Amino acid sequence: MSDWQRLAQLSDDTLQQLAAAGSASAQRLRLLRGQARLVQVVGLTPAEAALLLHAGIASPAGLAAANPQQLLVQVGRFQRGLMGRAAPPIHLAEVQAWIARARRATN
Repeated sequence: MSDWQRLAQLSDDTLQQLAAAGSASAQRLRLLRGQARLVQVVGLTPAEAALLLHAGIASPAGLAAANPQQLLVQVGRFQRGLMGRAAPPIHLAEVQAWIARARRATN
């Protein structure tokens, strides 16, 4: 079992226990679990999942329900803000493929 898979399977109670132990904030742990679920369930790379999280997509179901054009704008805006114009652009076909994979995974 991979670390991403283990992280994706953590319960809310376990996240709360880790947060109480001072490992990290509960909010940060929930974000990491969301990233892990995007990696495990949808098959995204950790970098793609991180971009989506920062663009407001925190779950496979959220990705499955996303509007491709709107998501492209959100992800592009975040990516340019973080990496500048030197970052390779995300294309609509790539976003559509992410959404299609999320839809298959959540059905």
